Amino acid sequence: MTERIVLAYSGGLDTSVAIGWIGEATGAEVIAVAVDVGQGGESLEDIRQRALGCGAVEAYVADARDEFANEYAMPTLKANALYQGHYPLVSAISRPVIVKHLVKAAREFGATTVAHGCTGKGNDQVRFEVGIQTLGPDLKCIAPVRDLALTRDKAILYAESHNLPIETTKKNPYSIDQNVWGRAVETGYLEDIWNAPTKDIYDYTATPEFPPAPDEVIISFAQGVPVAIDGVKVTPLQAIQELNRRAGAQGVGRIDVVEDRLVGIKSREIYEAPGAMALMTAHKHLEDITIEREQARFKATVGQRWAELVYDGQWFSPLKRSLDAFIEDTQQHVNGDIRMTMHGGQAIVNGRRSETSLYDFDLATYDTGDTFDQSQAKGFIELWGMSSKVASQRDQRVSGL
Repeated sequence: MTERIVLAYSGGLDTSVAIGWIGEATGAEVIAVAVDVGQGGESLEDIRQRALGCGAVEAYVADARDEFANEYAMPTLKANALYQGHYPLVSAISRPVIVKHLVKAAREFGATTVAHGCTGKGNDQVRFEVGIQTLGPDLKCIAPVRDLALTRDKAILYAESHNLPIETTKKNPYSIDQNVWGRAVETGYLEDIWNAPTKDIYDYTATPEFPPAPDEVIISFAQGVPVAIDGVKVTPLQAIQELNRRAGAQGVGRIDVVEDRLVGIKSREIYEAPGAMALMTAHKHLEDITIEREQARFKATVGQRWAELVYDGQWFSPLKRSLDAFIEDTQQHVNGDIRMTMHGGQAIVNGRRSETSLYDFDLATYDTGDTFDQSQAKGFIELWGMSSKVASQRDQRVSGL
């Protein structure tokens, strides 16, 4: 029986050429797998037909937009996960859902190997292969660009010589990855980190210098998940899409950062995540009134570690699963409404309400009706500072010898 290889297929030049390139290099049949995570562009059917036209023996396509929003974007929101304090894990959280479908397709079509289009220099090769190893320990992995010497110029020559149904003349100077959670842009002109991004880089966001009128939105949450926008019920996918549109029109969610890649180098990245950043801002402000202080402090540490694990390709790891359990427990009272004004590149919260809030007006007020017993403060301060006071007395005594 001829060996079969499953290929993560985007429909672009490199992965279209990879179908025949892999076949010639290995003698295996190639099954193309395309997963829609809200990246837009062509229909899955058009992509499926192109894969078959480029020599795939089978083409597996999956509309995973709701799955991606529910099972990958929402956990990221609940964790308030920003890698190095900036990056909302746009590409990192899409890889595990693609991996899941790659392994599923490998089982369905009897493949022994999974192929992806990553280079040997980036994070995605790790995310794909660690995920595949975890979900399908018996499966092998190959990367045509990294392992089979498939360069861009060779891809163009191969496509032209084999008359593949794919455009080869368009040359974008940037490497772009996008889904409904956001958009990532790198390489080219951006590799000089002194260069400011040019306007042509952006697609999800409008220029914030000349915004339309301020847009006020009310986002309702139930257990940490957005369930309504301005009183209209929404699914997680619909919430992200609506805020991509509205926050994007205000220029919200532009991120320019030099980050630490898993492979040990620093890389300049431009991200656009209007919906993700608007939702994270709202979610964090709702947590501020619904999560107890010590729990919230510890959750910030957990969220940072969660983001590092996911960035590093450990979505399916035991530690990530354990952190998920903690984060999920913290969300049981994260219910209520956040009012936010989006304008000129900013999303600013100016109102919050919740039936499960820990904010007590009578304790917080300085006006008549204050229920806070200020007479208890003096003794509290004495006890709170006791250990520092005793240590200071010791230091002064020792230094005086």
